Amino acid sequence: MIPQALKNFPKKAIELPEDFRNIYNTHYKKNRRGETKTTSLSMKMERWLHKKVANDVKDEGKSTLEIGAGTLNQLNYEPKVDSYDIVEPFKELYENSPQLSRIGHIYNDISDIDPKKRYQRITSVATFEHILDLPAVVAKSVLLLRQNGSLRVSIPNEGTFMWKLGTMFTGAEFKKMYGLDYQILLKHEHVNTAAEIEAVLKYFFKNTKTEVFGINKRIAFYMYICCKKPNIDKAKEYLKLRNIN
Repeated sequence: MIPQALKNFPKKAIELPEDFRNIYNTHYKKNRRGETKTTSLSMKMERWLHKKVANDVKDEGKSTLEIGAGTLNQLNYEPKVDSYDIVEPFKELYENSPQLSRIGHIYNDISDIDPKKRYQRITSVATFEHILDLPAVVAKSVLLLRQNGSLRVSIPNEGTFMWKLGTMFTGAEFKKMYGLDYQILLKHEHVNTAAEIEAVLKYFFKNTKTEVFGINKRIAFYMYICCKKPNIDKAKEYLKLRNIN
């Protein structure tokens, strides 16, 4: 039986109005590259997210899969890498990156990875809030991890007052640039709250540890969750119930 915390998935993103679709790709790339004042400031703050994820590879490299690698900026924080694969469908983000030569395999979807493949660590920075079928992705991650491996996830603290307050500054800049309401774009992009993501991770892993960039889970901008002891039986059972290969 699928637990209550997972029954809201898969989700469906709201459809963007045409005026948003017209500027979407341009804005997305500017956002990921920090080309505006607020996104540049956000990227400085997001260093915490990257550093937390990379904290386990200071002394030695580990075979890694990054989900939602974007512009490959996480590699700036991971100088020691044994092998590094990525899942990233948006080719325009990484195709001109100087880090591209460090990548082993590039996958459009986690389902494209050989199920016999095993990683010491799977990482994700500011991506899980976007994934419509998050439990399926996490379940597949469980099956791709070595038993002593870890899933290391950092996310915005979506769904809290503090995060909404922070987005007001980005929204003001977005309004000035495009004359559009940023909250509409954000509702399309951020389909999962931090609490929902944490619940999914806790279901599929026996050991999770959460840290925040702030005072507590309610008063923080970002969250980091380290997941260990993957529950293979739960992952297989969930994928079977959902009829997902």
